[in-house]
Amino acid sequence: MPIEIPVSTRRISQDDFGNLAFEVMSHVFSFHNEFGRFFNEKIYKRELAGRMAGIDLEVPITVTHDTFEKIYYLDVLVNGTGLFEFKAADAIHPKHQGQVINYLLLSDLAHAKIINSRPEKVEHRFVNCAHRLNDLRNSEIRFIDWDDGVPGARKFKEILVSLAADWGVGLELALYEQALAHFLFGEAEIMVTGTSGNLGFQRFRLAAHEVAFRLTSLNKKQESFAVHLQRMVLHTNLKAILWANITHHEIDFSVFRGPGR
Repeated sequence: MPIEIPVSTRRISQDDFGNLAFEVMSHVFSFHNEFGRFFNEKIYKRELAGRMAGIDLEVPITVTHDTFEKIYYLDVLVNGTGLFEFKAADAIHPKHQGQVINYLLLSDLAHAKIINSRPEKVEHRFVNCAHRLNDLRNSEIRFIDWDDGVPGARKFKEILVSLAADWGVGLELALYEQALAHFLFGEAEIMVTGTSGNLGFQRFRLAAHEVAFRLTSLNKKQESFAVHLQRMVLHTNLKAILWANITHHEIDFSVFRGPGR
């Protein structure tokens, strides 16, 4: 199986999750008052496990595709139905919500809560995910401006389409990027040039020698992103940048070539 989790999970209603979250938060507020706000997150989630039954900590989820493997860990899973992610940060950020959506899709759960213990008063936020990976495995493939003749382009396309069919779309972009880098050309430092000559190096993931790739999940502003990708390739010695924009229903492929290539 491409996605494996060692415990059984079950989707529950928003109301049922709300009741579960109320119980969890009553314990969190209690031990936050007792312990204060300066411990790291593992201390708080271990204390929660000592106060509640049915809790699994650091539940691994293994994602594989051929020779590629990545393991994620769920902070707190309650009764196989509710996900609770603990943070010790200045605030809950959009990246935290994106991480939890990724976990919900991988564990086939619908509801989670982020709990941030670092502020003076505990910060907490619900995260809901209506999508399921089984429904995100049949993306429409579109070619906006594509050329299989560019080095690495055909293999980049074939691997990404295979990943989407195996895992579904909607997972964090870093997962697809790491898998592509694993199967393709890895990463390299590429020289950036400007008016005064060489300006330094920037790291790119490569589909082939001197051909980089980028993934996005943009529902809007694709045109603006394309303009800046073209500017980027013009200021490096890259032959091209391959771009795939992934949404819940489509994967769009484009290629941007360097000068004279």
